Amino acid sequence: MQELLTDRVVLVSGGTQGLGLAIARAAGREGAAVVVTGRDASRGAAAADGLRAEGIDASFVVADVSDVASAQASVAATVARHGRIDALVNSAGLTSRGSLLDTTPELFDQHMAINLRGPFFLMQAAVADMRRRQAPGAIVNIVTIDSHGGQAVLAPYVASKAGLAGLTRNAAHAHRWDRIRINGVNIGWTATDQETVTQREANGAGADWAERAGATLPMGKVGQVDEIADFVAFLLSDRSGVVTGSVIDWDQNVIGALGP
Repeated sequence: MQELLTDRVVLVSGGTQGLGLAIARAAGREGAAVVVTGRDASRGAAAADGLRAEGIDASFVVADVSDVASAQASVAATVARHGRIDALVNSAGLTSRGSLLDTTPELFDQHMAINLRGPFFLMQAAVADMRRRQAPGAIVNIVTIDSHGGQAVLAPYVASKAGLAGLTRNAAHAHRWDRIRINGVNIGWTATDQETVTQREANGAGADWAERAGATLPMGKVGQVDEIADFVAFLLSDRSGVVTGSVIDWDQNVIGALGP
């Protein structure tokens, strides 16, 4: 531990499982007090208990990011508990399938509500607290490499995440003079719990799917959540310098490059 985030208060939406929980753990190990949110109270309580067992100052707030009032209440709860919010990670997300031809308005709206509207209003509440205190801050939005185009079966997901990438740049530009750095991470193929479920349901893959997939990739492995989590913790810290408005491709394939 380098204690990159000592005395920082970090809110992680969707922080009760998968990548969000890994990010909360990485931030906590770097010295931050972390607040994790999610819709499942029992899962959230267990996640916070697990983090505290590792010596991390952690708490859980029930929140549904698709509901604006609920999302913003999680920021208010963070401020009420710690007196401020120093950093926000928008990790909650919906990845359910849908193509241009078979996506219903209801599915489209679900993706927009969770992947775009929720982060928008979470950032609104967090930035408002930072500006009220005239204090610097940092925000990282978990986007996806699919924001560049993605698969045909991910149309509403891609639309919402591409919007989040644009929002990241817009908000970073708007609040750079407030010393609030806002960046995004376009994560590529990663061995998350949800990806394991997807591989089993969509492709009938076995428990060793990640090892098999990794053998076909340039770096010899699928992306790992702990690696992404460490990178996000770095982006939240002062060690990442002045960088803002960047949406970083965290992947082992190069967008636009062709050939072996």
